[in-house]
Amino acid sequence: MSSLTSNLYEFGGFRLDPQSRVLRRGGTAVPLTPKAFDLLLVLVQNAQRVVTKDELMQAVWTDSFVEESNLTQTVFMVRKALDETADRRYIQTVQGQGYRFVVPVKQTAGNGQQVKAPLSLPDLPVVPEIPSPTERRKTLGSRWVAVALVAVALILIAVLAFWSLRSRLGAQQPGKIMLAVLPFENFTGDASQDYFSDGMTEEMISQLGNLDPPHLGVIARTSVMHYKHSQESIPAIGKNLGVQYVIEGSVRRDSERVRITAQLIKVKDQSHLWARQYDRDLGHLLELQGEIAREVANEIEFSLSGRRPIEAAQNTAAPAPRKSSYDAYDLYLKGRYFWNKRTGEGFQQATNYFQQAIDKDPNYGRAHAGLADTFSLMSTWHQGPQNELMPKARAAALRALALDEHLAEAHASLALIKENYDYEWAGSEKEFRRAIVLDPQYATAHQWYAEFLSWQGRFDEAFAESERARQLDPLSLIIASDHAMILYYSRQYDRAVRQCQSVLELDPNFDHARDLMIPSLLQLGRYDEVLDQINRSPQNEINPWMWAWKATVYTRSGQTEEARRALTRVEQFSDLGPALDAIGLVAYSGTGQKDRVLDLLQRAYSEHSNALVQIKVDPMYDPMRSDPRFEDLLRRVGLEH
Repeated sequence: MSSLTSNLYEFGGFRLDPQSRVLRRGGTAVPLTPKAFDLLLVLVQNAQRVVTKDELMQAVWTDSFVEESNLTQTVFMVRKALDETADRRYIQTVQGQGYRFVVPVKQTAGNGQQVKAPLSLPDLPVVPEIPSPTERRKTLGSRWVAVALVAVALILIAVLAFWSLRSRLGAQQPGKIMLAVLPFENFTGDASQDYFSDGMTEEMISQLGNLDPPHLGVIARTSVMHYKHSQESIPAIGKNLGVQYVIEGSVRRDSERVRITAQLIKVKDQSHLWARQYDRDLGHLLELQGEIAREVANEIEFSLSGRRPIEAAQNTAAPAPRKSSYDAYDLYLKGRYFWNKRTGEGFQQATNYFQQAIDKDPNYGRAHAGLADTFSLMSTWHQGPQNELMPKARAAALRALALDEHLAEAHASLALIKENYDYEWAGSEKEFRRAIVLDPQYATAHQWYAEFLSWQGRFDEAFAESERARQLDPLSLIIASDHAMILYYSRQYDRAVRQCQSVLELDPNFDHARDLMIPSLLQLGRYDEVLDQINRSPQNEINPWMWAWKATVYTRSGQTEEARRALTRVEQFSDLGPALDAIGLVAYSGTGQKDRVLDLLQRAYSEHSNALVQIKVDPMYDPMRSDPRFEDLLRRVGLEH
């Protein structure tokens, strides 16, 4: 800033004079603080390009440590000086990056006298080289101890900040406030550390979601992860997710330092209501939690409208894990990262990481809950024998609850076991309800409970739970598809087809929705469309499920020879393990082989298969409902009423 220039900058009726450090509108000077003037000058000199937050902070606050809240406050002051409204006609916020000056800027010569030069944009600091594997092993434990403490502390301050916001806005915004925690950006420079930034996102969602469910709703992980690395604008995200506020943040670290930022943004006008940045040596982070707590007490005007004292809100934040558990916490986050992929390989990797976490700390309840979730889904997705996977899932869930009775995930997993393996409907419902009481924002619990209710024919309740799941996770394809399944079971075939079509419009490659559309099209007699959907299925020639549906549609459309050929093809798949009986039930019920279907159902019952849970409501079993053998099976499964 020591060199000189003679440029003036004109834009939208304003003139910016670097020499006299004055902003004029017409002939009138517009008041600006020195830092606000510097920031505006940087943006104007770099018009039409995104100036990152780091660039702005280093240019305006050279050689000084300031928090990101200083930047957002200064941007607010500049916007106010420009008389900028919510249309953002001068300064555009680029989510996750920085700001762009969007109006045309004209440079004009001044009076020839020397003026101050433009503010330079220094290069970002170079991240040190990644340590060798040996060095990384030495520092990994202490590093994640420190970062885990930051995560817990950051959750605490965000929780209290949002409570402060809610107390200020509650009278103006009746009803439920909706919030989305956008995926924390991994600025580490190491993509293998994505699991930690994703884990921090999930932790923030969980803690904020449990804060005040009747008044504050938090969008679930599945939907917000849609915006990982997205350049979509805050207003568009707010509209898609149905939220009024978002939290965005980032994690950046090298071998010695870590920077974590987070900010709360109002969607309507993109104003930054709260922001914090922490830039520390790793060796000093163990004291950071107390420092943040003091800042909360000193800087946030806290009010809960007389509902409960500040101490109660502090207690809702996640307690810091014991120091001996930090390695287990790190492994747990890796496990959740792979569990959320919902693939066979992902389940295997999740199992390994959860087990490693348990080996590190046998008393870490969340790792046991993760293992229970994994074994439960592996069983219901036919990734292995029920008689092997479900007992493992039960043992893990019960161990998790013995260590921490308040783990909603463990209660939901236990409910799934009681429903899909024990056929113990009353016990399953009790566990689902307990999970939802403990974590009303847990969209998966609402989704699974909706399925549970539909299989008993309690459709009004099922649709209500499915809608709650959708509100919490509006972009979840599996929740939307499961809603179509409930429509099918309730004989609303046209609506089920439309629901599946809407899912495929969001993601044409989500074949689960295509699979769920087929039985409704069959019930409607739209056989050509069934075959069209089958042919769209990837590798349909080697997909036994598609051959089972072909056997059904050819039988119903009177193509006897084609039906026989399809059924023969199904019977050639003899190595399908747990999925074989389920596929056979589709093929033989569709081709009218009643005795064969009943034999398969009896075998499925003896093996505790989850293929029986929908037999009360699935239309494909309608032809055999008057058979005493079927009625007896319904009674034994607990679905006779």
